[in-house]
Amino acid sequence: MLRSKNIKKIKNQKKSWDILIIGGGASGLGAAVDAASRGFKTLLLEKEDFAKGTSSRSTKLIHGGVRYLQNGDLSMVIESLKERGIMRRNAPHLVKDLSFVIPSYDWWSSPFYGIGLKIYDMMAGKLGLGPSTLLNKEETINLIPNVKKTGLKGGVIYHDGQFDDSRMAISLALTAEQQGAIVCNYIKVESLIKNDNLISGVIAKDFLTKERIKINCKVLINATGVFSDNILKMDNPNNPKLIKPSQGVHLVLDKKFLNGPHAIMVPHTSDGRVLFAVPWNNFVVVGTTDTLVNDISIEPNALDKEIKFILDNAGKYMTKTPKKSDIKSVFTGLRPLAADEGDSNETSEISRGHKIILSESGMISILGGKWTTYRKMSEDLINSALSVGGFPERACITQNLPIYGYDYNSDWEDPMHVYGSEIDKIKSIDESNFSKSISKEFFITKNMIIWSIRNEMSMKLEDILARRTRCLFLDVNETLKIAPKVSGIMAKEMNKNKEWIDKELKNFVKLASKYQIK
Repeated sequence: MLRSKNIKKIKNQKKSWDILIIGGGASGLGAAVDAASRGFKTLLLEKEDFAKGTSSRSTKLIHGGVRYLQNGDLSMVIESLKERGIMRRNAPHLVKDLSFVIPSYDWWSSPFYGIGLKIYDMMAGKLGLGPSTLLNKEETINLIPNVKKTGLKGGVIYHDGQFDDSRMAISLALTAEQQGAIVCNYIKVESLIKNDNLISGVIAKDFLTKERIKINCKVLINATGVFSDNILKMDNPNNPKLIKPSQGVHLVLDKKFLNGPHAIMVPHTSDGRVLFAVPWNNFVVVGTTDTLVNDISIEPNALDKEIKFILDNAGKYMTKTPKKSDIKSVFTGLRPLAADEGDSNETSEISRGHKIILSESGMISILGGKWTTYRKMSEDLINSALSVGGFPERACITQNLPIYGYDYNSDWEDPMHVYGSEIDKIKSIDESNFSKSISKEFFITKNMIIWSIRNEMSMKLEDILARRTRCLFLDVNETLKIAPKVSGIMAKEMNKNKEWIDKELKNFVKLASKYQIK
């Protein structure tokens, strides 16, 4: 993925694109893969970087949704479990089985959840990741040694999937290009072009060169997540708001707070929600919250009450109670919940399902959804595009389409497993420095930085430290320490000067403050 090459292709494209997608998150990238793999001339534009927003800020889980089962949303559970299995099969280098333990502190909880999780297993069928099992007190402690032992009666173990969200996004972008699509970051759609009130293209601005580009298309897809209403209002200023954003906060702690390979699932927090403590990249991710918000920002702020809520509830299940000073990083995402006018203001009651909206202008918008079902969302989107564009019927093939880097034998002990089959190519850049990390806290090498510039469209320091690698999401202070070295490597590779380095560092320090606990 070379941005300069892609910009040139966009400018030189004389005929209309079959499908133009706005938004480089999970649903947009998935739609690009689906459309291109069906043979349609496909272009995707992202105003920031791929997965800059919600799609890099998940709990890192691919799951059927135990909570949806509890709420009686069986169709969502069945669809999610099927998609979880497909995702695991198509991207074994990015998605793995993770076992979850639900500790029980009364005698009825274990049998109650045990029965529910057996139904969960049954719904997964052949795509299941493993059977759920009841545990006694000793077995529970053996699996999660740091669990609070006072009053512990036993537990239940079940299986779901884990992945790295922004690495999945980059792999989808690469898969889309493999299939013939063109994808490009840092291009913002500023206005829509219409003929006889039907959309026929867009005017877009390249954020890096400030140049405006006219782009023609037969079908326009709005896959901008929490920003969907902005595009809908661009199309029709009188359009009602269709997104109810819900804020989810995650805290990252040292791995000593979990001390094992198994995750903890807390089924009932103080406000009746679900909380996870998940091992991830030698750290622990704890979350999340579910707070209805009015203001939409690309970098939302965690509220003090949300941080306190997570610490208080996690502390009830851990031998060592985490404090504010133990937090290595805090990241916040906005869920693009699709809500009708009559929907409840309780975010837990708003469906996590997706909706597809067709505007009078012919624009197709995808609202809601979640990472686990991104592929099915994309299939539904492109099926809608067939009708709108008058395209010939072409079947979706993504159920069995390997994701870029596919490697069935990926070694998850290797910190580079997310690159899958491309690891040897990264090694060949400079074999002498291949395994030499520039940080003691996490694995990031010169080769990885160069690879992300040459092959993954990294344009800014933030792209590498937040999404191509996950440094910023793991330990803010350590990331700030290595930022000057990373920017130096980038500048040399990209032929940038000291002024560029200084600007990137200044911008990154400002960004990093959002991930720090003050």
